[in-house]
Formats: sequence, C-alpha cells, structure tokens
Amino acid sequence: MPIIETRDLRKIFRSLVRRPGVAGTLRTLFSRDYEDKIAVEGITMALDEGELVGYIGPNGAGKSTTIKMLTGILVPTSGAVRVAGLVPWEQRKRNARNIGVVFGQRSQLYWDLPLIESFELLRAIYGIKPDRYKANLDHFTEILELDPFLRTPVRQLSLGQRMRGDFAAAMLHDPRVVFLDEPTIGLDIVAKEAIREFVARVNRERGTTFILADVERLCRRIVLIDRGTLVYDGEIDVLRDRYGTHRTLIVTLAERVDALEVDGAETESHEGDVWRLRFDRRHISAEVVIRRVADRYCVSDLSIEEPELESIIRRIYLEGYSETMAPA
Repeated sequence: MPIIETRDLRKIFRSLVRRPGVAGTLRTLFSRDYEDKIAVEGITMALDEGELVGYIGPNGAGKSTTIKMLTGILVPTSGAVRVAGLVPWEQRKRNARNIGVVFGQRSQLYWDLPLIESFELLRAIYGIKPDRYKANLDHFTEILELDPFLRTPVRQLSLGQRMRGDFAAAMLHDPRVVFLDEPTIGLDIVAKEAIREFVARVNRERGTTFILADVERLCRRIVLIDRGTLVYDGEIDVLRDRYGTHRTLIVTLAERVDALEVDGAETESHEGDVWRLRFDRRHISAEVVIRRVADRYCVSDLSIEEPELESIIRRIYLEGYSETMAPA
C-alpha cells in the first residue's frame, strides 16, 4: 500500500470581487460576486515508502498548496488523499506524528531560544521517549555538525546553521514522511551539499520517504506540475533521454592547439588545454565524437556532461510534455 496516495486532488481559493469607489462598496454590501482561482486541479499520484521524489513546478504551479494539503494545513475542495493511512486534515494530530516538514522560508525553531531548547520543546510536544530523543539528537548533531552552535540563540545563527537545525528538528520524532519545500533556497554551495548528503543518508539508513518541492539531483523520480495540473510523473532518466538533445564532451588535451575541429560537434568554450564540445545526440553518438577527437588529437582525459535537469524542465514548461516526441 502506498504511503502517500492522492486521487483527483483539487483546491480552489475563492475571493470576494471588490469594486472601486463608494458605489462599488455599497453594491458589494447587497450583492457579492466571487472569483475562483484553481490552485491544484486533479492531482493523482501514489508514492511508496522509502521513495525520494522531487515535486517540481514554477512559482504558482501549486506545489506548496499540495504539500499543505498533504500535511493537513489546508482542506482540499474535492478529491481524496491519504498519508500513512490517515486523512491529514481529519486526523491532524496523528498525521503530525508521522510527518516532518521543512519550509525554506519559515522555521519551526523558537527565535529567541538556544537551538537545544527548541529541540527540548519539540521533544515535549511530540512526546518523544528520553532514550530515543537522546539517540536521535546525538546522531543528528554528529552528521549535521550542530555541536558548535547548539547553545546559540536561533536569531544569531547563519541561514545555513538554521537550516541544519530545522532539518534536525523535523527528524527528531522519527517521521515516516518528510516534506521539503525549497529547503536549500538562499544557501551557498557548501551548505546545499551538506543538506543533500543528510537527506540521502537518512533516506538510505532509515527508509524515510522524502518529498522535495525543488529540482533535486538526489531524486530518481520527479512529479512535474504546471498551473495546478500534473504534467509528468516518472523517472528523471526518461526526461533526459526524451528532452536532453545535447551533450557536452569535455576534452583535456596533452598538447596545446589553437583550434579543436571535430565533425558533428561545435566548440562551446575552452580554457587552456580543456575544451568543451557540444553535440546533438540525435544526429551523432558520443562514441563517434570521442573517436573523431582521439583520431586527430593527443588526449589525456575525456568525460561526458549530461544536460542540466533545470534546463530540461524549463523546456517542458515552454513547449509542453509530449509522450510521442521522438527521443532526443
């Protein structure tokens, strides 16, 4: 049985249409018109326990609205959803014990308290047994390197330190499912990598299910939505094969040359003895490009760079997803 299951999930926000001027205000008192905005339209998906799934879409696509329905914060207009066998908004307290949430722009930590005291309060809120709390705290303190700032007030932490504290806070009660809504926004490369390693390790060691509302290279499966509608649900590799038309061959030469000319490929850039050759895999294979380079030049190293997932997803949003599109 899937740990998360939605069927025709729909959310409509209704707002009052306000007319300008005094006459418009008086008219509103006696006759009210409403405007409906569809945030999520008919999302159906099923996630198995232990999956690590990217839930992706542009701003306003409905990602955060979906996550808020899965956590029980919002009640759907129609449709059905279960998380670990529970209906989130009907059984909010029980659902809260099964889930963890990290929102990149909001914190569950207590601003004026030292980080360790936020953890102590969460221990009391969730009723975590002392031995389990200590084991989890010690484990997450070690792998997230929290010890240097455990007794620092949250307001004095850097963004990267606060996010590490938020991840530990979300995991202290052993949730079966963790929702991550843009958890690395604003972080530098080092901090992002630390968070990714943490998520991958917890997923691997504990079998925790993660839903990431962001483009994440950790995920093998992604769910794409646009304007509240499901666009694609499947493996990332399928998207790469279908939409990743170009690859880049990175060539390190053993000798200096003024130009690198290879039929079927064009020079994208070069720095010193390192050249980047771009080719369209629909027209020529990587093996042929490599052979042509090796036949003409003295090569010390070669590697293939796959297309960035972000650029593939951007293309899908601009052109639309097609099942029948010829593979790239």
